[in-house]
Amino acid sequence: MTVSRPSGRKAADLRTVTLQTNVSKHAEGSCLVKFGDTHVLCTASLETHVPPWLRGQGRGWVTAEYGMLPRATGDRMRREASAGKQSGRTQEIQRLIGRSLRAVVNLKALGENQISLDCDVIQADGGTRTASITGAWVALYQCVEKMKADGLMSTPVMGGVITDHVAALSCGIYEGLPVADLDYDEDSVADTDGNFVMTGAGKLVEIQATAEGEAFDECEFQALLDLAKSGIADLVEKQKQAVGL
Repeated sequence: MTVSRPSGRKAADLRTVTLQTNVSKHAEGSCLVKFGDTHVLCTASLETHVPPWLRGQGRGWVTAEYGMLPRATGDRMRREASAGKQSGRTQEIQRLIGRSLRAVVNLKALGENQISLDCDVIQADGGTRTASITGAWVALYQCVEKMKADGLMSTPVMGGVITDHVAALSCGIYEGLPVADLDYDEDSVADTDGNFVMTGAGKLVEIQATAEGEAFDECEFQALLDLAKSGIADLVEKQKQAVGL
């Protein structure tokens, strides 16, 4: 089946992806991730303590916060702080980011330290949560690397504290065709919208897939999963290049 994507990309083609490191002077780790016109600043901050409910247990914690800047989209949005609360969407996305990163962190090896990942969307064009997860891993790695360099731990960074890569990709069915890395023009009218989070070893961390129009069958879901596997493998290679592995 031949379908013309708005961007002119083939079904399996990702947008141009870049992972720029060390973009924040003060953060222990930072990455400006770009999936085409979706741009997210990810920073990692170290706190040498854990939440009260974790004290004395000999393990650390990784958490995340997510937000969209007022002009990340076509119209100015109010800052959620001015409304006095976060939206349900924001809470759901930041919990997803936190779960995804914790899936590849040995919390015992982290010690009683907390790493907070902040993912701030500068510009949105679809796939902000998947870009956030992919960029946050890079910032996390840099933070743990600094902890090691500063003598806060003796455990190896990769294979010790961080057990694997984790990255994410949106895949969906656009005009009847399974496609990878949906931009807003596709995502806004897709029949099926899915977000896939996977490790570098190809294990699944989380799948969010919803029929926005027509229901999808098992074969279509498998096609989306195959696209996600291939695309996430490419993203992991970019993560490796970004941190020098």
